Amino acid sequence: MKEMPEIYEEALDAFLIWMKDAGYTTYTQRSYLGDVHEFLDSLNEKPLERVRRLHVVSYLTSVRERGASDATRNRKHASINCFFKAINELEVMEGNPAAGIKKSKTEKNRVPVFLDENGLERFLQHVEGKYKARNLAIFLLMGYMGLRVGEVHTLNLADYNADQKTLRVFGKGRKWRVIPVPEAVALYLNRAVETRLTPWRSKEDAIFISQKGKRLSIRGIQQIAAETFDRFQSDVPASSRVPYSSHKLRHSFATMLLRRGADLRTVQDLLGHSSIQTTTVYTHITNREKEEAMAKLQLHLPV
Repeated sequence: MKEMPEIYEEALDAFLIWMKDAGYTTYTQRSYLGDVHEFLDSLNEKPLERVRRLHVVSYLTSVRERGASDATRNRKHASINCFFKAINELEVMEGNPAAGIKKSKTEKNRVPVFLDENGLERFLQHVEGKYKARNLAIFLLMGYMGLRVGEVHTLNLADYNADQKTLRVFGKGRKWRVIPVPEAVALYLNRAVETRLTPWRSKEDAIFISQKGKRLSIRGIQQIAAETFDRFQSDVPASSRVPYSSHKLRHSFATMLLRRGADLRTVQDLLGHSSIQTTTVYTHITNREKEEAMAKLQLHLPV
């Protein structure tokens, strides 16, 4: 990261302390700090006490003009808002010029990218290599239990109860949830634990260890997924490939449950969504389902 002017050092140090204390993952800390660094760089060493809403909006507008999506613009706004909230709470300064700024309207009716059950099974067949047992367990946790990448990253050995077949998951908003582990997933998770790589530090209790002997990072999980999706679509022309990613496995889980008639509230709880509105995005309908519904109509037209 670019070195920041001394005028912002105290605030940035305070922000990092605040995020660590709040339990933010290392990945989130880096992401938020990256956005905030970019914003502060745009201020040309203007003291934070003199920053107004105009400066925040001006920066967010420049982000859009550079071709960033609405989602990216909103994420950067969230990072800046979090930064000012943190230094307010730690009494570094008063006032939050990022508060009250409206979010950009993202495309609400966009259908999430997901794999159906057959597609998910075919994807899992493309998991290979020296760490196949570990990687299969990771993908099963996301595709058949709905875990986020960050939640897989933070899993510890003590979170998995093999006897009761339950998994404690530390999710967004610092909230825990307990998820039943399906028999088929438990089989692979047990195997992953049994063949777990020896960690570099004896006190490392992560379930998933990298080849370097450390807790497998979020970026590492994403990279493993990207490589597997590349193999999965190796026979598909580049122009026709679907933009799959590790998070799309979570989409697949939610979609499968709802299509099998699971209650929306139950799916919300399994996914760890704070609002049911977030869960409703998975109630999308495919063209095939529309055609099947229309085929049920009996039309008696006049001759």
